Amino acid sequence: MALIYCKECGKQISDQAPTCPHCGCIINGYNPASQVAPHDPNRSKYDWLTVLLLNFFLGCFGIHSFYVGKTGVGVAQLLTAGGCGIWALIDFIMIIVGSYRDGEGKIISNK
Repeated sequence: MALIYCKECGKQISDQAPTCPHCGCIINGYNPASQVAPHDPNRSKYDWLTVLLLNFFLGCFGIHSFYVGKTGVGVAQLLTAGGCGIWALIDFIMIIVGSYRDGEGKIISNK
């Protein structure tokens, strides 16, 4: 039994382990016994539908930006009424196509 490193979290694990005990990443290919999905480090923890609805109903106030951790952008949208609606519309389109990012730069996508 050898020790290897997890490709997602970098911690040492057994080469016999089907998943990483630290982050849940699948190690040795697909494991049908495990229902744990691989962790995507570029994916945001925020819910896509929540961000979409906040933007649709309160986009001119920048509430969706506050929700995802973009406080500076949220304040700017609040003071400019979402860039007179244009900024909110652009954010709405970006959310729909899956290119909108949270405050940490992670993509908010529809699961």
